[in-house]
Amino acid sequence: MSELAHEIAEVVRRCPDVADLSGGPFGTVATYLPGERVSGVALREDEVEVSVVVQPGRPLPEIADEVRAAVAPLVGDRPVNVHIGGIR
Repeated sequence: MSELAHEIAEVVRRCPDVADLSGGPFGTVATYLPGERVSGVALREDEVEVSVVVQPGRPLPEIADEVRAAVAPLVGDRPVNVHIGGIR
């Protein structure tokens, strides 16, 4: 699971208009691993949640769709929920 959380984080950071990952409200969007925390990516059995900070300019739904499409091949048939945690 640790490799997958890190891989998702890297893929998301490479998406256009994504400035960074965000821990979301109260830092709850995260994957907890032994000795570390991958903020902005929450891997669950039935879904994946990603929280991002974006650059202004493009419609937020377009950015979320790109993030979802980039992550989908990595997570099988789990839905990918994208939260826009801020605009930089």
